[in-house]
Amino acid sequence: MISFAFVATVLNYLHRLSFNYLTAKGFLHDIIPDDYFGYIGSAFFIAYMISNGFAGFVIDKLGTRIGYSLSMAFWTTAGILHALAMTPFQFGFFRFLLGVGEAGNWPSALKLTAEWFPAHERSTASGIFNSGAAVGAVVAPPLIAWLGSTYGWQLTFVVIGVLGYIWLAAFWFTYYTPKEVVKEAKASIILPQKLLKNRFVSWFALSKVFMDPVWYFITFWIGRYLADVYHWDLVKIGWFAMFPFIIADFGNILGGLFTQYIIKKGVPIPKARKIAVALFGLIMGLPLILGPFIITGPAGALVVLGITGFGYAAYTANTLAFPADVVPQSATASVWGIGSVGAGLGGVIFQSLSGLTIKNLSTNYNYTIAYSTVFIGYGIITLIGLSIVLFLMGPLVPDKLLHEFVQKKEEGNKP
Repeated sequence: MISFAFVATVLNYLHRLSFNYLTAKGFLHDIIPDDYFGYIGSAFFIAYMISNGFAGFVIDKLGTRIGYSLSMAFWTTAGILHALAMTPFQFGFFRFLLGVGEAGNWPSALKLTAEWFPAHERSTASGIFNSGAAVGAVVAPPLIAWLGSTYGWQLTFVVIGVLGYIWLAAFWFTYYTPKEVVKEAKASIILPQKLLKNRFVSWFALSKVFMDPVWYFITFWIGRYLADVYHWDLVKIGWFAMFPFIIADFGNILGGLFTQYIIKKGVPIPKARKIAVALFGLIMGLPLILGPFIITGPAGALVVLGITGFGYAAYTANTLAFPADVVPQSATASVWGIGSVGAGLGGVIFQSLSGLTIKNLSTNYNYTIAYSTVFIGYGIITLIGLSIVLFLMGPLVPDKLLHEFVQKKEEGNKP
């Protein structure tokens, strides 16, 4: 079952990144300058933020099978519609629709993981499905470069969409919730206003405002970065831009295994999670701060981005297990959805800031100074987000009040 979440996440990133690589060079690059590219990225994240506000609750209410299927159908259709766009505004509109649908992937996958894996295995299972993001980012550059160069950018969007419909058919006729957790998975959901008053939920969401945009910057801007600073063409970008994401993919697996290992050695689960995120959060942020002072060429830049991606992937493999550690299972998708509102808000803010910073500094100075400034900025916000998780979010233990609330609600619903 975890393979469905893995493949869905791969497809999610193929849709998400196809536009970014196709605009690195050629016709789409000519009609979409840096500041518009940033605004289009913000359009995606505005939708992502809004959709996450309700996607988790819808998925908790409808269940994993229906909720995941609806999400895949929506974002796949939105991805195909990109083939009809011809202006920055049209691309922005279809990116907005893509963000609405893609917001459902992680709440759905998280709910699937909570249904099929016990607590001590969830970080590893989460790392497996979340590695689909890095695998998608690895596959995307050469696949999109080949499709775009061979068949054109419009057909590229269509081909990727067809893959999503194939997944949808297989998932619909295969997935089921294990019998032993059906009752808990279908328990009464917790309304958003109650969850937002919870210390863990509110601070977790705020942390994602700062943490997730770092990954979004790498995945959205790496193609333009290599083209702007090192003058690479689409084919060369296609072959080498995958390198940081290969490194990141190891983070998805090793991040979860590290936590599982120290848990087996006797470290309590809440403490093990905090140790892991502290370690991997530093691995994520420090290379970006130091990068501009040590990067001497494209190889060094790819290594820095790869180490940052590794840290982010390993960090996220552990944070994906946070909701199931704290809230009732019937609220796991809802909590991740609220958290992802924070991620979307951060994406809106920092995508726009990235575009404006790069355009202005490259005009007044050069692209190297522009991107170096952005690298350092993302390193700093990483440390801010990590501090929130470590010092403000609270302990990662079952929230007694939320569990009692669901239990009493269920008892009140009994005939």
